[in-house]
Amino acid sequence: MNNKYRFDKIDALKQQLDALRPLPKESVRSLHEALVLEWTYHSNAIEGNTLTLKETKVVLEGITIGGKTLREHFEAINHREAIDWVESLIGRNEPLSERLVKSIHQLVLKNIDDDNAGRYRQENVIIAGAEHTPPDHYHLPQRMNELVEWYQQSSDPLSYHPLERSARLHVDFVGIHPFVDGNGRTARLLMNFDLMGSGYLPVIIRKESRLAYYEALDKAHSQKSYESFIEMMARLQEETLNRYLSIVG
Repeated sequence: MNNKYRFDKIDALKQQLDALRPLPKESVRSLHEALVLEWTYHSNAIEGNTLTLKETKVVLEGITIGGKTLREHFEAINHREAIDWVESLIGRNEPLSERLVKSIHQLVLKNIDDDNAGRYRQENVIIAGAEHTPPDHYHLPQRMNELVEWYQQSSDPLSYHPLERSARLHVDFVGIHPFVDGNGRTARLLMNFDLMGSGYLPVIIRKESRLAYYEALDKAHSQKSYESFIEMMARLQEETLNRYLSIVG
């Protein structure tokens, strides 16, 4: 499907949802609880966390799951805190900055790898199974500064549709791979930070779509072709809007 057509369709759905505001409080609360749980579960599962959806829910309620590692528990707890932090940043109209990126990453790795939490990597890395090789570590300050500058210049609606901008932000951040660990979770949090800040709904990349997600990322990095990734994120946004409308409409 042509992305322009997809964006027009999504914007029409967004207008339908906006016209219903203020939304019913209980519906909003239940949708938000489901969002936080599913976002946390799928984002962690993509990276190898073995907690099930139900186990993730229990962990977020403060209960320890036998047979699961401490790291897996912290990954769930940290991700929920990171979502809360992202929502507070949006509430304060906080602009994207390197400091903001580092603050999100610090929460993602809190109590897991405190030495590297919120700190750019000091070594070179490769992404297993990907054609793309991230830049050398000594280029990271410049590359991250360029990414933030690009984002600020792209905030003009005439430059990119918000959905395309958020998708490109995700792709380019992962391509830079600024941290030793936690880049994927941070990228998805940043993408949704941008989407929600622009008045759209956050999207959840499901564990079952992991292969297609990685293939779209690798295509964007190796061939400089963002279309597959943008299409994937647009489809997820459309599905999320339809889900909300089916409940509150």
